[in-house]
Amino acid sequence: MSFVFAATLFVSCDKNDNTSSPQLDFAGSYVQQDQMARPAINTVFIASGAPKDAFNAAIPSAMGANYQSIFQSRLLALNAGYTTNALGQTAAQFTGLLSTDVLNVKKTGKTTFFDGTNVLTGRALADDVIDVELLLIFGGPAGTSNAGLTSDHVNANDKAFTASFPYLATAW
Repeated sequence: MSFVFAATLFVSCDKNDNTSSPQLDFAGSYVQQDQMARPAINTVFIASGAPKDAFNAAIPSAMGANYQSIFQSRLLALNAGYTTNALGQTAAQFTGLLSTDVLNVKKTGKTTFFDGTNVLTGRALADDVIDVELLLIFGGPAGTSNAGLTSDHVNANDKAFTASFPYLATAW
């Protein structure tokens, strides 16, 4: 499940330039603005505008029922020869999984997007998510079909991950 929280902090000065205590106001209604548990999925499978806005604000438990057929139509438009993917999933099974855009987390065992054995048990920083998605969309039953479409050929970050939190290298 993706959550977006927004807060605005206003700090002002009075006539004597004494700063006042910041006051946070969380009153009102908040709407989820983006759904991105699996990168690029809604970008590829949901058209921009009203359909994407509705998908991004959807409750995950309702996503599959509301969007699976849209995802399946788009999958078959992208890959008319789709039969099953490397996970053995039909178009309906695969798009049912994709259309519920949540990031599963495995509490025990390996956390990975896909490593050939473990599937969607979470996402590690080094997982090549886009290559996995391309392989599952275009790779066919053995993952070897359409070789030119199963990788973005970006095989590593430009900087290594660090061994301690926050694990990401500093920007440039």
